[in-house]
Order: sequence, then structure tokens, then C-alpha cells
Amino acid sequence: MAENITHRPKQHQQQTQSHQVVKAATAATAGGSLLVLAGLITAATVIGLTIATPLLVIFSPVLVPAAIAVFLLFSGFLAAGGFGVAALTVLSWIYRYVTGKHPPGADRIDEVRQKMAGKAKEMREKAEQFGQQHASGGPQGF
Repeated sequence: MAENITHRPKQHQQQTQSHQVVKAATAATAGGSLLVLAGLITAATVIGLTIATPLLVIFSPVLVPAAIAVFLLFSGFLAAGGFGVAALTVLSWIYRYVTGKHPPGADRIDEVRQKMAGKAKEMREKAEQFGQQHASGGPQGF
């Protein structure tokens, strides 16, 4: 039994070493394959551009305005969709706030509302004082 216990760490070390060799071989194979694939794609891109460049030069008076129109159309639809999503999000937040479901940021809105109400009350009191001063014949200009 003592031989069996001393033999296990070597076996575990050999398994770990062989496992690392398999990992390295797999990584090298995958990396090499991807590197070859990247080279092939680069070559195909260069060949495609070489063939397409004369066609792009010949058709550029048509393609450039068409590309601009497609870009503007795509941008318009994207902006409209974004604004639509934003509007639905805001309406959903307002609905949850009004129905009392306490959406995120509702505490901050309540704080700001209370501050504004306090400032409005303060300004009303100052306006009443100013009106009373002028009504009682206080300092007048001109």
C-alpha cells in the first residue's frame, strides 16, 4: 500500500504534464488555423478590391449619391426607432410613477418638487412684501 501512495503523485504529475501538452497542442492548432484563415481573408480582400476598383471608379457618379441616400435613410430610421424607444421608456416610467409603483429616480423627483415648492412659497412671500411696500407708499422711483 505504501508503494501505491508514493506512486500516485508521479502519476498525477504525469497526467498534469500530458494535460498541459494537449492544451498547448490544441491552442497551437487553433491559433495556426485562425492565422491561415486571416491570411486567406486578407488575400481575398485585396483581390476583390483590385477587381472592384475600376468598377467603383466607373460607377461612382451613381454609387456615391446612392450611398449617401441609403446612409441618410438608414440614419433616419435608426433615429426614429431610438426616439420611439426613448418615448416608450419615458411614458412607462411616468405611468409607474403616477400609479405609485416607485420607479428608479422617483425619490429624486420628489426632493426636487419639494425644493421648488419651498422656493415658490418663498418668492410669493417676497412678492407680497414688495407689493405691500409699494402700496403703503414706500420708496418710489422717478
